Amino acid sequence: MKSLVKEWLQFKQLNEGRSPETIKKYAYYLGLYHSYCEEHLVNPFELKPGNLEQFTGLYLHQKKLVPQSRRTAVAALKGFYAYLSDNGHIATDPTLTLSYPATAQKIPVAMGLKYFEKLLQSCDLETFTGVRDAAIIALMGGCGFRLAGVVNMNLSHIVSYEHDDSERLAVRVVEKGSKERQVPLPLEAQLFLRVYIGHPELRHINRTLPNGDQVLFVSTQNRLCPPWDYYGENRRISRRTIQKMIKKRGLSAGVPANQSHPHALRHLTGTEYAEEDLDIITRQTLLGHSDPKTTEIYTQLALRKLTKQVDKGNPLSKIATAVTPLINALNK
Repeated sequence: MKSLVKEWLQFKQLNEGRSPETIKKYAYYLGLYHSYCEEHLVNPFELKPGNLEQFTGLYLHQKKLVPQSRRTAVAALKGFYAYLSDNGHIATDPTLTLSYPATAQKIPVAMGLKYFEKLLQSCDLETFTGVRDAAIIALMGGCGFRLAGVVNMNLSHIVSYEHDDSERLAVRVVEKGSKERQVPLPLEAQLFLRVYIGHPELRHINRTLPNGDQVLFVSTQNRLCPPWDYYGENRRISRRTIQKMIKKRGLSAGVPANQSHPHALRHLTGTEYAEEDLDIITRQTLLGHSDPKTTEIYTQLALRKLTKQVDKGNPLSKIATAVTPLINALNK
């Protein structure tokens, strides 16, 4: 089974372009499945009724996996067994009737605008790391890029073009499943990025890749990498470094803990697009959503827009109440 799992994971990565993060998750859940089969003396190629349901239900529940995580486990099993069936390793696919666990849709938590401002202002632009961090935060909060997209950026991903007789920058970002999109940068993010790219310290860092391209955002210390190998790809900033940076800066700047993470910045962008009435197709394109239903979630977060509509349309505003004089005074 292990060799077939490895074969399938390679197929998913090389033929279907699945991201390394997705491959890592699938490998983890199929590893748990292998452990389940060994513990319960289950032959994965000759399953008995209820084996798969027991694994994705009780077994993973006892491993303290929430329904959302168990959905990923089901997806991994369905993909793996479909591959086995298509390639003649098994006669029939046993996952055809396997259902996904029901999950409740949670409304995402977006970073507030005032906290976004504090987070940016926490970056000391007199230092190289401060300039780098400000550029990263500006791209994530101003453009809604995912963490993986920022980490994977190279210098060649920056595109220059003319707009209204001035030079503007866009970024060709590569994210989920190697999907590519091109996003124009807000002027503010463009300036932060230009200052970072032109920083004297960056010029002395060897970040050149074998194909001649250059890593965009670099790490400044990596204790796991020996000094003689600390160049090129090994100079790329890690996901963990950005996560820790945003958390540390956020907490010191007074940003609530549930907003001091990269995805809260992405949610901020999605929310502000909804507040400004960008049409759903434009928002979907800019945020890189494959499903418009995901984009629609941010409409629920557009509280300023909803507040205006509530203040205008609610029945209480159209009748006289004991608090009406106070409301009128406050409005004045």
